[in-house]
Amino acid sequence: VQLQASGGGLVQAGGSLRLSCVASGLTDDNYGMGWFRQAPGKEREFVAAYKWSSGNKYYADSAKGRFTISRDKGKNTMYLQINSLKPEDTAVYYCAAIRSPIVSSLYQSLYYQYWGQGTLVTVSS
Repeated sequence: VQLQASGGGLVQAGGSLRLSCVASGLTDDNYGMGWFRQAPGKEREFVAAYKWSSGNKYYADSAKGRFTISRDKGKNTMYLQINSLKPEDTAVYYCAAIRSPIVSSLYQSLYYQYWGQGTLVTVSS
Protein backbone atom coordinates (compact mmCIF):
# COMPACT_ATOMS: atom_id res chain seq x y z
CA VAL A 1 0.00 0.00 0.00
CA GLN A 2 1.31 3.39 -0.96
CA LEU A 3 -0.05 6.81 -0.17
CA GLN A 4 1.01 9.97 -1.93
CA ALA A 5 0.07 13.30 -0.40
CA SER A 6 0.37 16.58 -2.25
CA GLY A 7 -0.96 20.10 -2.38
CA GLY A 8 0.90 21.76 0.44
CA GLY A 9 2.67 25.07 0.10
CA LEU A 10 3.12 28.56 1.42
CA VAL A 11 -0.09 30.53 1.81
CA GLN A 12 -1.10 33.72 3.54
CA ALA A 13 -3.39 33.69 6.52
CA GLY A 14 -7.00 33.67 5.39
CA GLY A 15 -6.26 31.71 2.26
CA SER A 16 -7.25 28.19 1.30
CA LEU A 17 -5.57 24.99 0.23
CA ARG A 18 -6.73 21.63 -0.99
CA LEU A 19 -4.55 18.69 -0.16
CA SER A 20 -4.77 15.42 -2.06
CA CYS A 21 -3.90 11.87 -1.13
CA VAL A 22 -3.79 9.11 -3.70
CA ALA A 23 -3.84 5.54 -2.43
CA SER A 24 -2.60 2.57 -4.40
CA GLY A 25 -2.46 -1.11 -3.57
CA LEU A 26 -5.69 -1.24 -1.58
CA THR A 27 -7.72 -4.18 -2.82
CA ASP A 28 -11.08 -3.64 -1.15
CA ASP A 29 -13.19 -1.04 0.67
CA ASN A 30 -12.63 -2.29 4.20
CA TYR A 31 -10.34 0.46 5.30
CA GLY A 32 -10.28 3.98 6.56
CA MET A 33 -8.30 6.89 5.31
CA GLY A 34 -7.36 9.79 7.46
CA TRP A 35 -5.55 13.09 7.63
CA PHE A 36 -3.20 13.92 10.45
CA ARG A 37 -0.92 16.87 10.98
CA GLN A 38 2.21 17.54 12.96
CA ALA A 39 3.31 21.04 13.79
CA PRO A 40 6.91 21.81 14.75
CA GLY A 41 7.61 20.60 18.27
CA LYS A 42 4.18 19.05 18.67
CA GLU A 43 2.69 15.61 18.52
CA ARG A 44 0.89 14.33 15.49
CA GLU A 45 -2.81 15.04 15.73
CA PHE A 46 -5.91 13.73 14.03
CA VAL A 47 -7.70 16.05 11.62
CA ALA A 48 -10.32 14.05 9.73
CA ALA A 49 -11.01 10.61 8.31
CA TYR A 50 -13.25 8.52 6.11
CA LYS A 51 -14.59 5.09 6.68
CA TRP A 52 -14.13 4.26 3.04
CA SER A 53 -16.84 1.63 2.59
CA SER A 54 -19.64 3.75 4.02
CA GLY A 55 -18.36 7.19 3.13
CA ASN A 56 -18.91 8.33 6.70
CA LYS A 57 -16.68 11.22 7.70
CA TYR A 58 -15.15 11.96 11.07
CA TYR A 59 -13.56 15.19 12.21
CA ALA A 60 -11.52 16.36 15.14
CA ASP A 61 -13.47 18.95 17.09
CA SER A 62 -10.78 21.48 16.23
CA ALA A 63 -11.24 20.79 12.51
CA LYS A 64 -14.98 21.29 12.30
CA GLY A 65 -15.91 24.35 10.31
CA ARG A 66 -12.74 25.13 8.35
CA PHE A 67 -11.68 21.66 7.24
CA THR A 68 -13.63 19.54 4.78
CA ILE A 69 -12.73 16.02 3.77
CA SER A 70 -13.93 14.64 0.46
CA ARG A 71 -13.03 11.89 -1.93
CA ASP A 72 -13.11 10.50 -5.41
CA LYS A 73 -13.75 6.87 -4.64
CA GLY A 74 -13.11 5.69 -8.16
CA LYS A 75 -9.65 7.22 -8.08
CA ASN A 76 -8.88 6.12 -4.52
CA THR A 77 -8.18 9.77 -3.80
CA MET A 78 -9.00 11.71 -0.68
CA TYR A 79 -8.93 15.47 -0.31
CA LEU A 80 -8.66 17.91 2.55
CA GLN A 81 -9.94 21.40 1.92
CA ILE A 82 -8.69 23.92 4.45
CA ASN A 83 -10.25 27.37 4.46
CA SER A 84 -9.47 30.54 6.41
CA LEU A 85 -5.97 29.28 7.08
CA LYS A 86 -4.27 30.44 10.25
CA PRO A 87 -0.58 30.48 11.15
CA GLU A 88 -1.29 27.77 13.69
CA ASP A 89 -2.32 25.47 10.84
CA THR A 90 1.34 25.35 9.81
CA ALA A 91 2.30 21.69 9.91
CA VAL A 92 3.22 18.68 7.89
CA TYR A 93 -0.02 17.05 6.83
CA TYR A 94 -0.02 13.29 6.48
CA CYS A 95 -2.52 10.94 4.98
CA ALA A 96 -2.78 7.45 6.34
CA ALA A 97 -4.74 4.25 5.84
CA ILE A 98 -6.05 1.72 8.31
CA ARG A 99 -7.33 -1.78 7.59
CA SER A 100 -10.69 -2.94 8.97
CA PRO A 101 -11.27 0.13 11.10
CA ILE A 102 -13.68 0.59 13.93
CA VAL A 103 -14.80 4.14 14.41
CA SER A 104 -12.75 4.83 17.52
CA SER A 105 -9.55 3.70 15.80
CA LEU A 106 -9.95 6.27 13.06
CA TYR A 107 -9.07 9.02 15.51
CA GLN A 108 -5.77 7.57 16.65
CA SER A 109 -2.57 7.52 14.63
CA LEU A 110 -1.20 4.41 16.32
CA TYR A 111 -3.83 2.23 14.60
CA TYR A 112 -2.94 3.28 11.07
CA GLN A 113 -0.74 0.83 9.21
CA TYR A 114 0.15 2.89 6.17
CA TRP A 115 1.43 6.45 5.93
CA GLY A 116 2.23 8.83 3.14
CA GLN A 117 5.29 11.04 3.15
CA GLY A 118 3.50 14.20 4.24
CA THR A 119 3.03 17.55 2.61
CA LEU A 120 4.11 20.79 4.28
CA VAL A 121 1.62 23.59 4.77
CA THR A 122 3.09 26.91 5.85
CA VAL A 123 0.77 29.78 6.69
CA SER A 124 2.27 33.23 6.92
CA SER A 125 0.70 35.98 8.99
